[in-house]
Amino acid sequence: MKDILGLKDIGEVRGKRVLVRADFNVPVEDGQVVDDYRIVKSFPTINFLREKGAKVLLISHIELGEMKKKDASAAKPSLLPVSEYLSKLFPVTFAKDFFSDETKGIVEKMSDGDVVLFENLRNEPGETANDPVFAEKLASLGNVYVNDGFAVSHRSHASIIGVPKYIPGYAGLLLEAEIENLTSIFHPPHPFLFILGGAKFDTKLPLIQKFLTLAEHVFVGGALANNFFKEKKLEIGTSLFSEGNFDIKDLLSDQRLVIPSDVTVRSAARPLEKIVKKPEEVLADESILDAGPQTVADLKVLVSQAKCVLWNGPLGNYEGGFTEPTTELAKIMAESTAKTVVGGGDTLAAIASSGVEDKISFISTGGGAMLQFLLDETLPGIEALKRK
Repeated sequence: MKDILGLKDIGEVRGKRVLVRADFNVPVEDGQVVDDYRIVKSFPTINFLREKGAKVLLISHIELGEMKKKDASAAKPSLLPVSEYLSKLFPVTFAKDFFSDETKGIVEKMSDGDVVLFENLRNEPGETANDPVFAEKLASLGNVYVNDGFAVSHRSHASIIGVPKYIPGYAGLLLEAEIENLTSIFHPPHPFLFILGGAKFDTKLPLIQKFLTLAEHVFVGGALANNFFKEKKLEIGTSLFSEGNFDIKDLLSDQRLVIPSDVTVRSAARPLEKIVKKPEEVLADESILDAGPQTVADLKVLVSQAKCVLWNGPLGNYEGGFTEPTTELAKIMAESTAKTVVGGGDTLAAIASSGVEDKISFISTGGGAMLQFLLDETLPGIEALKRK
């Protein structure tokens, strides 16, 4: 944080237009917000600026659900449900676009402490293309820029790295908290345990390699473990894995690396049955879809021994209904006296479903952003705020 300024440095903003890049990419069903976690996390920054008399201009994106993404006829996703949610807490005006005469009028009529939420940034082609013309026009809406969207700060988009080229940029309270808590992981109390799940072995391998030098144990689960099983010449059947030659033989001999001691599979012959077995017992017509109970027991021991635990990613195909081991791990984390830091969509879902959010030391709003920060120790959105 030495190289970037935060809200404590922002000075007098009464009457100024403050452009806040928030992350309101939340699930919406039937026009209603169904998970407000990321919205709630933005409140400290919004309230800080309102109390200082700033005119708060909120910009964000929102995406369609996976099923709707496949439907070309689906309407563009709108932030209107988020505006309606926010309006229950404080007055919010919704701007349907960015640069029309109507929007210009809305902004000009703002009083100190007012809030305007603009429509989905990604409906503008210049956003994801980081078009400098769009970035400059976006910057012209405000006098000051605040990035409070950690979960999107790994994206080189106009609202994240383009805007602070034109107006002074500051880190919001959420972004500051993310940086502080995740940076502390690079100098953790020991013993230190890193639990990494999910898929995309090719992108997460560098993270495994890095943390094997920092942690006493690195547990690799989910589909990531299948590449290690395959390297050990074990049958993985129809399981998901990443194609490629990753040269991971030496990693398997590292005593700090831990992989599942049992797995949950499903076979083509018995598609409704979940079968627990050892990795070396998997058959050619089976797919590894989760960890087994012994693996969860192993993790419980590792967590109990640790003074710091970092966790990102589920132990199995969480979205496919294989939730139990991941949920059990969430409960184990909650019972730990260690410093616990977690992130990732399915990981957060398990934490939320277990009702243990308040028993975790820090919950990151980022998934991909968290992993990239842990690897690079910075993000494009953070670099864009650095004092020149």
